Order: sequence, then structure tokens, then C-alpha cells
Amino acid sequence: MRVLIVEDETRLAEAIQRGLSAEGFNVDRADNGIDGLWKAKENAYDVIVLDIMLPGMNGYKVCENLREAGVWTPVLMLTAKDGEYDQTDAFDLGADDYLIKPFSFLVLVARLRALIRRGGGDRPVVLRAGDLSLDSVRHRVQRGETELTLTPREFGLLEYLMHHRGEVVSKTQILEGVWDPYYEGDPNVVEVYVGYLRRKIDEPFGRRSIETIRGVGYRLAEGG
Repeated sequence: MRVLIVEDETRLAEAIQRGLSAEGFNVDRADNGIDGLWKAKENAYDVIVLDIMLPGMNGYKVCENLREAGVWTPVLMLTAKDGEYDQTDAFDLGADDYLIKPFSFLVLVARLRALIRRGGGDRPVVLRAGDLSLDSVRHRVQRGETELTLTPREFGLLEYLMHHRGEVVSKTQILEGVWDPYYEGDPNVVEVYVGYLRRKIDEPFGRRSIETIRGVGYRLAEGG
């Protein structure tokens, strides 16, 4: 597993590199956005750890440039900032996950492994289920011509369901794919967020696209 770390805090970058190397990752580093962008374009990585506040070019621009160039390597963004606005900016530009400093190294590894399992490749820019569409790059969701406003977690849940539309997915699968494999909270948080989604993508339009399969999990209907 090959990972690129783009981080200008030398001590942090070295600590992440040592830890990931011990976990079996092959690690490259860049300490500014320009070098990070070049390495990410010229080499094949399984995942990229990308700081937001970087010299030369910030992480937002690096991620935006990668996606515009058709590089779909999964990106986990690191930042000392907190707040939904910054998360939305990251997701709008094509990031796959977001971790706030300081963070648990175990959580970082779990998130990276989850992103690697999900993979990159030539992702469809827009996912569709009937007249429901989700634009992964611009972080937009529409039901027909109506644009919907979702929180980052709601967006992640809908994106996961749309990638698996027509399939039944369990709460455990959703927690691993949308939260993280080491999530130790109440698994009923999935039920809560499914309820949030239904109130936004279904109820105003008289739809029932997210089905509950009793005792098993949930399924997003192929036709939305």
C-alpha cells in the first residue's frame, strides 16, 4: 500500500511516516503543495494524506487540481481547523475524508484503510438513481431540478447508498464505510441519519427510495 503525505509540519510528517511504515505502508512525503501535486500526478498512490495549510499551494487547490486532472486517488485532508464549513469546502473539491488535528493515529490508519478498500480509479462524477443525482466533485445533490442541502455526514451516507443502490447494506457496513471501522458509538446513529435523509430526499417529493429491510439493513431503490 503506497501513501503520499503532503504536510509541512516536519515533526508531524515524520511521526505519521514512521507509524504508517510500521503498519506496512510504503510512504512518500512532500512538504509543500506544489511538490505534493507533482508527486500525486506522476506516481500511483493508494491514498493521499493532504494538509490544508501548505506553502506554495494550499490543500484545497491541490485536491481541486488533482480532480480536474482526472486523478481519483482517495484523499484524506488534515487540518487544525474545525467546523462544518471547512469540511464542506474539502468535500466540494473532491476530498474523500477529513481529519482534524490533533487526531488518534489508530483512527488515521482505520480511515486510510477504509479509503483504500473503497478505491479510486475512474469514478463517475455524478451518481444517479432515477431522478436523484449526487455530484461527488461539486458536492451537490438534486431531486429532479430541485437542489437539496445535506450535511457532510448525510452526503457521505447518501453517496455510500448510491454506490450500492439496489443492494441491501447492513448498519455495520454503513458504519465502516461512512463513519470508520473502529466506531464505538451507538450503531443506531445509522437509523437516525437514514431518517434525516428521508426527510430531505424522499418525504417532500412523496418518495420512499430508502427501504428498511427488517433485521438486515437498508437498500436504496435502483429507480430512486
